[in-house]
Amino acid sequence: MLQEKYINPFTDFGFKRLFGQEPSKAILMDFLNELLREQEGEIKSMTYLKNEHLGSGE
Repeated sequence: MLQEKYINPFTDFGFKRLFGQEPSKAILMDFLNELLREQEGEIKSMTYLKNEHLGSGE
């Protein structure tokens, strides 16, 4: 029996999986522009960095 799998975008893993890859750049830009356009202006381009910088956990 096939089970459907869903990704929760409210978790760190889910957000990174949905929006943290180069092919999903346009979706992320649209999402951020809808949220921030009035306060911050329109996002016209973005760059993904290869390294993730984690905090110290304290």
